[in-house]
Amino acid sequence: MGAFEKINLPDIKNIITVASGKGGVGKSTVSANLAIALAGNGYSVALVDADIFGPSIPKMFGIEDAMPEVFEEGEKQLMKPIEKYGVKVMSIGFFVKQNQGLIWRGPMASNALTQLLENTQWGETDYMIIDFPPGTSDIQLTAVQKLTLAGALIVTTPQEIALNDARKAASLFSNDNLKVPILGVIENMSWFTPKPHPEEKYYIFGQGGGERLANELNVPLIGQIPLIAEVGEAAEKGLSVFSQGDKTAVEAFDRIVSELFVKA
Repeated sequence: MGAFEKINLPDIKNIITVASGKGGVGKSTVSANLAIALAGNGYSVALVDADIFGPSIPKMFGIEDAMPEVFEEGEKQLMKPIEKYGVKVMSIGFFVKQNQGLIWRGPMASNALTQLLENTQWGETDYMIIDFPPGTSDIQLTAVQKLTLAGALIVTTPQEIALNDARKAASLFSNDNLKVPILGVIENMSWFTPKPHPEEKYYIFGQGGGERLANELNVPLIGQIPLIAEVGEAAEKGLSVFSQGDKTAVEAFDRIVSELFVKA
């Protein structure tokens, strides 16, 4: 670890990564709404979209056409993050066309993440949430090695194939040379409840997977987020879970914040 120069972020009090082993488990949805929930609880929050090859945070916030202001401070050019819902957001998605794929090797992507972190004027920030891409590649390794992390959250869905990939993501943080605390597991798409029958739960993707993974990792299962059609529809429109009518997901994110952050 001593061979890696740390990224200097003196104004950031706590940096927390949100990780998963595979795509499609709702990791970015969790990252975005967790950041919004923290801001709603009075914290100063930043959200970094570290998925360099597939940035989705700008769309989820409805700020796809935004362009961060660039200014000079001394001999350095800095960027101002885009703010929405009380969250300071930075993403490579602001600088590339929506239909443009980045054909970069790993080191180039890692360098892009470093620049997003170092060259942004974050200001005083209680929590920085970093939305990792799926897997364990150069981008994740760069962040873990070059940042002083308060911990990591592992997002999974209940089915076994997702758990297998989540285990691989968790292994990065528990590596003897890295040793980043895993704060807990968040299980997404835990069950489906039809609107006309709010008392019913249908476990479409299986049951108990998040709890099993949490027990294996010896960490708490800090949240179970149900599968709600309105949440996905809201994200497509650039709206948070707090902007739609179903309060089940809102309550789930509020519980995660109160369990993990308010008590911390």
